[in-house]
Amino acid sequence: MRTEVGPLTGFTVGITAARRREEFGAALERRGASVMYGPAIQIVQVEDDESLREVTLGCLTQPPDVVVATTGIGFRGWIEAADGWGLGEELLACLGTATLLARGPKARGAMRTAGLKGEWSPASESSTEVLEKLLEMDLRGRRVAIQQHGEPLPDVVEALEAVGATVIEVQVYRWQPPVDLAPLEKLCRAVADRLVDAVTFTSAPAAASFLQTAVQLGIQAPMLVAMQHDVKVLAVGPVTAAPLDRAGLPVVQPQRARLGALVREIADELPRSAARHLVAAGQRLEIRGHGLLVDECFVALPPTGMALLNRLTAHPGQVISRADLGSCMPGGSGDEHAVEMAIGRLRTALGNPRIIQTLVKRGYRVAYDPEFGTTGRY
Repeated sequence: MRTEVGPLTGFTVGITAARRREEFGAALERRGASVMYGPAIQIVQVEDDESLREVTLGCLTQPPDVVVATTGIGFRGWIEAADGWGLGEELLACLGTATLLARGPKARGAMRTAGLKGEWSPASESSTEVLEKLLEMDLRGRRVAIQQHGEPLPDVVEALEAVGATVIEVQVYRWQPPVDLAPLEKLCRAVADRLVDAVTFTSAPAAASFLQTAVQLGIQAPMLVAMQHDVKVLAVGPVTAAPLDRAGLPVVQPQRARLGALVREIADELPRSAARHLVAAGQRLEIRGHGLLVDECFVALPPTGMALLNRLTAHPGQVISRADLGSCMPGGSGDEHAVEMAIGRLRTALGNPRIIQTLVKRGYRVAYDPEFGTTGRY
């Protein structure tokens, strides 16, 4: 029976997100992907935290002149916490007298839902542009309240204090490592071993936690090499990408910092840049992460079969010795008999034994048709 092929069929995508990970994973699976979850963080609400209460009371005593909302969930959490203390209406009245800035549409929507009007928001959804907007104002002697997005913003605070502002840092929630580290550690190792085709990030703290976990596991170097060359790195936006950029990693981002846009970007990026195309024995092959399309019909392969196919197609048409193929099999200890058996199983899976040719006493080669090329569309 013919299996329906989606744009991500054959690819494995790692998800580090904590929030909305099921929604994210389901969207990728609908497009054919296999998903590996490794939440890199957990969100801890601090509405009962005494420091947040003190900051809120300070705003009521000395109202801020400017209020910056960086996330919808964070701004809503602040208002909800104030409601819990019986201070909700008083806080909203206080904030309503301030100049309002929002980093993106979710933060802007949270402000509007709370009944606050007149907020400004950059089209880029960039914290840098928000800071530029703030620095255009005369902030000498003025109070600027910044609802943080889970991690401190020392550069922003320093820049505002340098022009004479008093900065009020409103920490509504914080990030910390997940209680169960096993899925995260498994995903880090899978990236280092190139067992996933892409790894995704939807928050800067998750990116930082992922990189730090690799350091703790002692696999930082191989993981970074894998992410620089073989495992695609995708982030929802520039704020999320910042820790990855600092690590020297090439990061793919959608034009709009939205989860749906990230899903579409993944569905475009992996078939375009992580698949290899060739024609062998008159059939079109598209090699993907853990399988291939043979004339548009997907064939899933076990690790041994995939390792052999990748080696045979790395230089299409080249003869590969049995010893060479044995060394690339999982464990690297395949003898000639094991290679022959594995090649037989691979031929059966491909459905056309002529795709892989035997050259007596020399080895095997893919029956490559060079006039069709090896990359791009047919």
